[in-house]
Amino acid sequence: MDGARHTHPMPFGAAVRDDGGVSFRLWAPSLPTVLLRIESDGAAEPAEFPMLKSADGWHRRDLATAGPDTRYHFLLPEGLLVPDPASRRNPTGVHGASQVVDPAAFAWTDTGWRGRPWEAAVIYELHVGTFTPSGGFAGVEARLDYLAGIGVTVLEIMPVAAFPGRRGWGYDGVLPFAPDASYGAPEDFKRLIAAAHARGLMVILDVVYNHFGPEGNYLHCYCPEFFNPAHHTPWGAAINFDGAHARTVRDFFIHNALYWLEEFHLDGLRLDAIHAICDDSTPDIVTEIRDAIRTGPGRDRHVHLILENDKNQAHYLESQPRQDGVAQWNDDIHHALHVIATGESDGYYADYADDPIAHLARCLATGFAWQGEPSPFRGGAPRGEPSDHLPPTAFINFLQTHDQVGNRAFGERLGQLAASDTLAAVTAVLLLAPQPPLLFMGEEFAAAQPFLYFCDFAENPALAQAVTEGRRREFAQFKRFADPAVRERIPDPNAVGTFAACVLDWSALERPPHSQVLLLCRHLLQLRQQEIVPRIAGIVGNAAVTRIGRRALRLRWTCRDGLLDLHANLGPQEAVTARAPAGRLLFATANCGTETLAGGRLPPWSVAWHFTETPTA
Repeated sequence: MDGARHTHPMPFGAAVRDDGGVSFRLWAPSLPTVLLRIESDGAAEPAEFPMLKSADGWHRRDLATAGPDTRYHFLLPEGLLVPDPASRRNPTGVHGASQVVDPAAFAWTDTGWRGRPWEAAVIYELHVGTFTPSGGFAGVEARLDYLAGIGVTVLEIMPVAAFPGRRGWGYDGVLPFAPDASYGAPEDFKRLIAAAHARGLMVILDVVYNHFGPEGNYLHCYCPEFFNPAHHTPWGAAINFDGAHARTVRDFFIHNALYWLEEFHLDGLRLDAIHAICDDSTPDIVTEIRDAIRTGPGRDRHVHLILENDKNQAHYLESQPRQDGVAQWNDDIHHALHVIATGESDGYYADYADDPIAHLARCLATGFAWQGEPSPFRGGAPRGEPSDHLPPTAFINFLQTHDQVGNRAFGERLGQLAASDTLAAVTAVLLLAPQPPLLFMGEEFAAAQPFLYFCDFAENPALAQAVTEGRRREFAQFKRFADPAVRERIPDPNAVGTFAACVLDWSALERPPHSQVLLLCRHLLQLRQQEIVPRIAGIVGNAAVTRIGRRALRLRWTCRDGLLDLHANLGPQEAVTARAPAGRLLFATANCGTETLAGGRLPPWSVAWHFTETPTA
């Protein structure tokens, strides 16, 4: 029996009608005329059809002779051919023809799937192109059993919206509705999602609503209403969320969010860099998207929203209904742990270098490290909002992400920057803390491959050169790269070899030290599901913090059925005095056994977790 058909009706793009024909729509208020050009393999010349313009700026044309797989462009008055900005598929790249897709043609096999509660989240961020040698959706699907087996419950997939060239992080996307052709067809992505659901894995997609990429974005050419010159960004005029004609622009992105959630049956979205969205309206676009999700697909299944927000705006994370999770990537805890593990203090790490243990403690206890205090790195400007009223599930903890690895000149992972005992200690903090943890692909086995910044602007050599030079110029402020000759060694983002160096080597799983790191991660995640996840929803208030040394601390969370204790000595100094709780030892690093704890000692780079049951009457 055929499975469910998931579709999302919307005014944008091409829609297959009940009679088999297709309705084509383009919003371009400033254009007097637009031609619809249909490409046919059997015709000598493409067929052109005038579109009908209405007073609201929409150009429309219904064609009974078109159908699924029809390829088309829009022909502008000056002769420029442009793809559909709401194209569901662009098989030959962002400059090529769009292709009609009938979403109802895909029969889903996950009809009983309703998602999973956010408390169960163990997030695994991956880049489709470098996760496996095959570099596509099918390659990710082939690794799902492995991911489920190590304890992952959420795939967080870096952006797949069509971007220029065949290699890229995805944050230069220009066709937000079309999965990039280099990864596969839309149905390939749907098969991946259905297969993930069959294994109990949620899938969350990273989307970019703060800018379009610099290559292949034709909206500037025919729809200036899409941008607001009153706001300036590093990418030019901001997307128009709050000026004249903003309603249609806002609807474009709201429909995009709902499209991914409904047509692809995704379990949530990550909104990239919402602090870079310019929007002075009330409600702002992030709030409107959140509310549209809650009243739409979030009504009858678990749908989650992840935010990246450098401003630490806690209000976005409030009033979470039972059915969903709204959480933020907590850069603060990453920065504190990175300073602890590496000693680095350049750039934004300077805000954490004074006392990284204190910053870590505040993150674990109350959310953000910066909750409105003046930030020296930002010239004394206040950063953040109070977050101590929010539950641990509102914050996502991590040691590595695509950003924090990829924005290094040579893309080094933490395994290349920190000793093995350091890595084991901070990993034990990450994976057993009540906040949802995130692993960056390969982190679970300390992959040796870097994750470099890469792109493919071969069709625009001037842009490619500018990106390469700009990438190297970014690092001129650091002492290590003050010498131009040293900067020249920074990998060229456009080189094929830069991309190839990032592809994970899965054979490493069978070799030490990678096999030992994987064993530790697998064990910690098993403990998390057994001991931590069932108690997260019952945590009462903030964790109590006790400083027990310059680089050592104790945290205690009160749960409905007992007390969860963390003892950690996160430094190379001498052992500190620490009295172990009377409860069960859940986990201790290899250098911190039961006898050591019983003797009241916490060695350097050691972590211990205990749970003490509350006596029942």
